Amino acid sequence: MKEIDFKSSHRKKHFDFFNGMNHPHFNITANVDITAFLSSIKTSGAPLTLSLVHVLSQEANAIKEFKWRIRNGKVVEHDFVHPSFTVPTDETDVFSFCTVPFSTSAVDFMRDAEETIERMRTHPSIEDEHGRDDYLFMSAIPWVSFTSIQHAMSYHPHDSVPRISWGKFFEQNDKMMMPLAVQAHHALVDGRHMGMYFQNVEKALGK
Repeated sequence: MKEIDFKSSHRKKHFDFFNGMNHPHFNITANVDITAFLSSIKTSGAPLTLSLVHVLSQEANAIKEFKWRIRNGKVVEHDFVHPSFTVPTDETDVFSFCTVPFSTSAVDFMRDAEETIERMRTHPSIEDEHGRDDYLFMSAIPWVSFTSIQHAMSYHPHDSVPRISWGKFFEQNDKMMMPLAVQAHHALVDGRHMGMYFQNVEKALGK
């Protein structure tokens, strides 16, 4: 982890401007083509949800602004950020968080994820580790092909962890599409970075 020192005065003004807002987060929702991804999953037999979580996490880690967090008014950059996604439980009808260390190896990531999911199924948790912010908060809404979404978040102090959600797949013009929503702190992530993320995700899912 390292501290970010804005060399550009304009970039510093940009940070201060949005960081001073009561609601500094912004959200973009778009449909992404997952036709090739679903075909690849069917051929390989890999778990769909975990494969998707890995791709979404991998592309977030590839953009440094998605790894920036605000701590006591300063910006830090993590070496890696790790998905904390929702999974069902045996205890009740609400979800548990499932945090898995990110790995560039999809095989290693899925092995760790399957072990953690099994543990969370009977020992659910809704708490984040105190003092930790190297997360990517993720959630699936598989019942709805949503066109927008609003996430719960902390305002005091401002929560700077990105939120990534996906919804029910649907067919359009002979392609399978998936609604993808990304919410991030505008003092850290700009529209250019958000657009880059969506482009990279579509490219990764199209392989």
